[in-house]
Amino acid sequence: MRLALFQPDIPQNLGAALRLGACMAVAVDVIEPCGFPLSDAGVRRAAMDYGALAEMKRHAGWADFLGAPERNEGRLVLFTTKGASALHAFEFRDGDTLIFGRESSGAPDEVHAAADARLFIPLAPGARSLNLTVSAAIALSEALRQTNGFPTGAPTG
Repeated sequence: MRLALFQPDIPQNLGAALRLGACMAVAVDVIEPCGFPLSDAGVRRAAMDYGALAEMKRHAGWADFLGAPERNEGRLVLFTTKGASALHAFEFRDGDTLIFGRESSGAPDEVHAAADARLFIPLAPGARSLNLTVSAAIALSEALRQTNGFPTGAPTG
């Protein structure tokens, strides 16, 4: 299981996604360009003390991400407000990559076209969307639940 962020706009969301990935033992793919300077120091600052625990892979762009060896395993599952199926109606598999679009504009057509599935998280009437990392946590939690992939350790602090 992997998380992928397509051209994230907000460094704090990247930091929270890295913390999520570190805590759930899931790699995080960052597809550049980001809407902020992505430096090693910036990643350390955004991820706080979870940066060392996180497995992050940077990709120079969409083509680089699609050509990465990690993409040979599993399906690309896009989370979008324009999704075709609800999160809870989908059957996740171990090798799936859960991808999330930009906070400001979502995922472009090329990402939609490459996705093996497009899912949405059901919301209350009148609600538009959730924060990116909240969405990623909900999606990852359901995917890990279905695949029996939660880490087995207890919290340490």
